[in-house]
Amino acid sequence: MNAIEIKDLTKEYDGFKLDNISLVLPSGCIMGLIGENGAGKSTTINSILGLKKYKKGSIKVLGQDMNAKLKNDIGVVLDEVGLPEALNVKNIGTIMRNVYSNWSDDDFNRYINKFSLPENKKFGDFSKGMKMKLAIAIALSHNAKLLILDEPTSGLDPLVRDEIIDILIEFTRDEDHSILISSHIVSDLEKLCDYIAFIHKGKLMLCEEKDVLLERYRFISATEEQINELDHDAVKGKKVGKFSTEAIVDQELIPESFRTSPVTIEDLFVFMAKEEN
Repeated sequence: MNAIEIKDLTKEYDGFKLDNISLVLPSGCIMGLIGENGAGKSTTINSILGLKKYKKGSIKVLGQDMNAKLKNDIGVVLDEVGLPEALNVKNIGTIMRNVYSNWSDDDFNRYINKFSLPENKKFGDFSKGMKMKLAIAIALSHNAKLLILDEPTSGLDPLVRDEIIDILIEFTRDEDHSILISSHIVSDLEKLCDYIAFIHKGKLMLCEEKDVLLERYRFISATEEQINELDHDAVKGKKVGKFSTEAIVDQELIPESFRTSPVTIEDLFVFMAKEEN
């Protein structure tokens, strides 16, 4: 069973269209959703969660249409953590115990201690990073099978981000556990993810295993004339310099005579986004 199956997802509103998105997140894997601000990442996540209606398409989560019973099986962290500002950590733990049938006080307290969160401080007085850590603690404390995380490392320092990455990797050591995560911090996704999905201006530009992307796409440096002579589908983005042009290419579609060098997922994202603007 796949954790998420999206087919032909389309949503339109003023000035934006999420255009025919299709992707599959296999069970036991982590997929990173990347794209610029306004690309459609949060719209896709909200559509999966049933928070936004969509014009056409279908979405299956853990083999089902989204329904209230699935809340126990999904841990959610959104960019804005919507908890009452007057409550403290103890209050929130009590509420969540009544929300989730699989809630674990032991797990919750362990993450609260791990993240050094104050138990008696009001949520409204938390920093953005503290709020995000609390949301992650909640998501990991009710035996979820799927985590859906929208910018979960936003506002966190590098040490805490690295700690959370380790926690998420540990979560998916169970083959029944999966994660969909969006982030502007592409380097975090490169450490964490098995799959990368790149959304740009509402369109899915690619969705592939990370290792396949890093093997298939490469840098070349050549004259602009040489690059313009290549198969149009081979060039995924280029940057014209004074003496040469640097391009990211699909090495399966270029002559073997070109010398190539490795790319990062962030390189691929930036070059592809520039090429499509």
